[in-house]
Amino acid sequence: MDQQQDQLWTKGFLGITLCGFLLFLNLQMLISSLPAYLKEQFQASDFSIGVITGLFALSSVAARLFAGRPGQKESMGRLLFLGLFIAWIATAGTYWCHALIAILGIRMVYGFGFGVASTVLPTMASNRVPLARMGEGMGYFGFSNTLGLSVGPLIGMYLLANYGFGTLTAAASIVLLLIFPIIYGVLPGASTMATGAVRGKSSQGNTYFSRKLVLPAILNMLLSITYSGLIGFIALFGLQRNIEGVGSFFLVQSLMVLLIRPFAGKIFDRRGPVAAVIPGGFLVMLGVIFLSYSDRLLELILSAVVYGCGYGMIQPSIQAWMIKEVSADERGIANGMFYNSIDAGVALGSILLGVLASGVGYGLMYRLSSLFMALFLLIFGLSIMLTRHRNKVTQNM
Repeated sequence: MDQQQDQLWTKGFLGITLCGFLLFLNLQMLISSLPAYLKEQFQASDFSIGVITGLFALSSVAARLFAGRPGQKESMGRLLFLGLFIAWIATAGTYWCHALIAILGIRMVYGFGFGVASTVLPTMASNRVPLARMGEGMGYFGFSNTLGLSVGPLIGMYLLANYGFGTLTAAASIVLLLIFPIIYGVLPGASTMATGAVRGKSSQGNTYFSRKLVLPAILNMLLSITYSGLIGFIALFGLQRNIEGVGSFFLVQSLMVLLIRPFAGKIFDRRGPVAAVIPGGFLVMLGVIFLSYSDRLLELILSAVVYGCGYGMIQPSIQAWMIKEVSADERGIANGMFYNSIDAGVALGSILLGVLASGVGYGLMYRLSSLFMALFLLIFGLSIMLTRHRNKVTQNM
């Protein structure tokens, strides 16, 4: 009986994990290819491209607040189908948008659908994982998302370059359609809570925010600003520098994240966030600077290795840090603030870096974006000094 309760690879967990892969595959097939299409088809400015990406991310934030409200557990299946249906309609409808304002509107609609689906799926996955194996199970679920993020840009850019935007949107729509029969097959019981799971509502009654998480959320947002420059402009940067195969940047970066994550986790567990976050911050900053000077594919891939190592050290550490800062019944708040800080960084970064790219070009824009990591290190360093000062004062009292 205990062995059955501790079983991880059930039909339900496998199905939901596969759905996570397909959802993030769909996301990256479009989001990484859309800037090049908008530039060619509509002669869109870098600012316009940044606004479209930024408002998509803000729409996802709003959707997460909606999907993560208290009392939603019983309706998770309906919420998931709603989010997937909205995202599918928006994916297919992108092909028939013949003006930038229409693209902007349909991407905001997509952002809402994606935000709902990407909030419900991890919750459903965690509900199918035995509590004793929660870390292991959610690690595998996270791996499926990362896999989608890594191969999506390669597939999307290849389809756009060789078969056109119509084929790209059709393929991305089919990817989302594949989720519906899988979810229908595993849905019975998928939205029930795991035995012994805690309630998601905070003991303070605030289901969205915790002051203890402000610092790591700000750091996560600054990190995500640099990432917004990659998803928003790396395809255009490659065209400008005549670098073919720029989609390989995301594949190499994701592989490095997967390789470095276990070591970063051990460093965090043994020595805390300082030992992982500070070196990771320097690596991300160097990776962006290396990228800005890249003129060949090999140089681009080397920058992806450096950036991926830093990103893989920082982001899992920040998520673990946020979860450790709160009580068990506030973990829903921690996860919500973690993902919303990512979307906030992508939204803010897409708009700010779009303005910079329009004025100074992509190379200098990437170099300037590295300053956000300098600010990241400054804020974190000051927080460490303040914490040590407070501890010293407390000990002397």
